[in-house]
Amino acid sequence: MSTLDTSWLRAWSELGLAPPAGLFEQLIAAYQEPQRHYHSLQHLIECLTHFEHAHHLAEHPGEVAVALWFHDAIYDVRGKTNERQSADWAIRTLAACKADQATLERVEQLILATKHDATPIRPDEQLLVDIDLAILGARPQRFAEYDQQVRAEYSWVPGLLYRMKRRSVLKSFLARPSIYSTSYFRERNESQARVNLSGIVGPIS
Repeated sequence: MSTLDTSWLRAWSELGLAPPAGLFEQLIAAYQEPQRHYHSLQHLIECLTHFEHAHHLAEHPGEVAVALWFHDAIYDVRGKTNERQSADWAIRTLAACKADQATLERVEQLILATKHDATPIRPDEQLLVDIDLAILGARPQRFAEYDQQVRAEYSWVPGLLYRMKRRSVLKSFLARPSIYSTSYFRERNESQARVNLSGIVGPIS
């Protein structure tokens, strides 16, 4: 059984809910849309694999898993509300499956946390955001591939503007006291992430 199949079945079992027929296939199709180069099925599988190893850290593992499945479900390369739309899809789905209100609220916040516009506070949000950012601490070859994939998604942005904006985003991560919120990912990814990011933005004075 593949990582995708295993994760899917486990997530819904831990939620104590039954997924709608065809939803698995809809999400797989979404992650294979042609405009995706990084926010693709490869990224989803990498996130789910990281979670498989860090599953024991989750307070509500089924919610973290389903949030990972939906966190990039909507991806418009020019869009400003991808996370909001992805969260809305997840909430509609879970509500139709009779999930309780607390679950709906937590999953919504988990997905919105992947906007990376604020430091996550709740443990499950910290874990999910660290999983989403694990790519920053990937081995150099994979990080270089990731950097190329992101550029491909923004191929419509002129080179000079792209490099300026991209450097600003990555510099903001590098400027943090710690890129990762959980000790698990700090121990495994922090040092390499700083090497990878410094290679693009240079050292932070």
